[in-house]
Amino acid sequence: MTNMTRRAGLRALGFGLVSGLALSAGAAFAQETVTIGYAVARTGANATGAGITTIPNYELWVHHVNEAGGLQMPDGSRRMIEVVEYDDRSSNEDLVRAIERLATEDEVDLILPPWSTGANLAVAPLFARFGYPQLAVTAVTDRAPEFAARWDRSFWMLGGGHDYAAGLVEVLAAAHEAGTINNKVAVVSVADGFGIDLINGARPAFEEAGFELVYDATYPLGTSDFAPLLNEAQGSGADSFIAFSYPPDSFGMTGTARSMGYNPAVFYVGVGGAFPIYPRIAENTEEGVMSIGGVNADSPAIQGYFEDHTAFVGAPPDSWASAITYASLEMLQQAVQRVGLDHAALAEEISTGSFETIIGTVQLEDNQLRDLWWVGQWQGGSFRAVNPGDREGAVAPIIPRPNW
Repeated sequence: MTNMTRRAGLRALGFGLVSGLALSAGAAFAQETVTIGYAVARTGANATGAGITTIPNYELWVHHVNEAGGLQMPDGSRRMIEVVEYDDRSSNEDLVRAIERLATEDEVDLILPPWSTGANLAVAPLFARFGYPQLAVTAVTDRAPEFAARWDRSFWMLGGGHDYAAGLVEVLAAAHEAGTINNKVAVVSVADGFGIDLINGARPAFEEAGFELVYDATYPLGTSDFAPLLNEAQGSGADSFIAFSYPPDSFGMTGTARSMGYNPAVFYVGVGGAFPIYPRIAENTEEGVMSIGGVNADSPAIQGYFEDHTAFVGAPPDSWASAITYASLEMLQQAVQRVGLDHAALAEEISTGSFETIIGTVQLEDNQLRDLWWVGQWQGGSFRAVNPGDREGAVAPIIPRPNW
């Protein structure tokens, strides 16, 4: 650990836990390093999501870059990456203070984003104030076009709630037309930004497609007893159960549905359904469960990424935002190679450039990634993309799903 990194670590103890990591013996010389900072949830309610989707990909990318000799600059030279990390403890107040410290005291060259929609929205004004590009890769918001226009160095990589809702309705409409499900849907949604965005997009989409929401309930953030909600859904007569949920909720509802023998033809959960730990949560009965996101599981690049991630981290990535997170870092790396570390030039290159990544060739539209998977499903031990159904790599959904 270098003196610079050690000082950063000591200053950060006020936030809970901070680690700074210099991954080269020569990293003490500023001209030979690029300092990259981030504040993420090592502890608290967001730790599960950050610990699966965000932190492992940051660490894997830094490892790969430094193993190759460092970030390549436009003149062909390479600089090793030095990391300054803060634990935001799942608190937006701590997160804001950490981002301010990274920018004003640590004076890092680049700042990577936190995990979750709420956290990215909380710090977007700070990224803009200090001029750093913000790769908001785990933020789902229908207001992405507005935010991209307001903060022109922000980049929104995961779409909006209406996108995921519309994709799901498209899958269910095809199943209803085929006669495999009825037109009744039971929906529950967490009363927080993500759930609100999804249900607000889903209600009109379901109505337009001819579905009847026979049960439509919201539940408070932090709910742990899902039996009342699932009992109502089971008694509603709906063939499709939809939960716009966070990871603890997705896991809790799965366990509750299994214990009560609730077996709708469609069982869909929100964030967490594509996590690699979901099969264990479902006790290996995950076949046919749908969730948000997905990957092209037959892509050689995705397969190589999964193998590499598993070897380095000890566990596979999730099958939704993990690959997009890593792809965003590949974009950043290529942008630095082209234009260097100037924040204005970097932001312009990310906004307008074309990048080769593990998810394919990426070119943003108005600072947004739009070529995304909206619905995935567990099939044969992999979480595979099913919508958009006309994209290369999509598979046909299994409806009705097998019973638990």
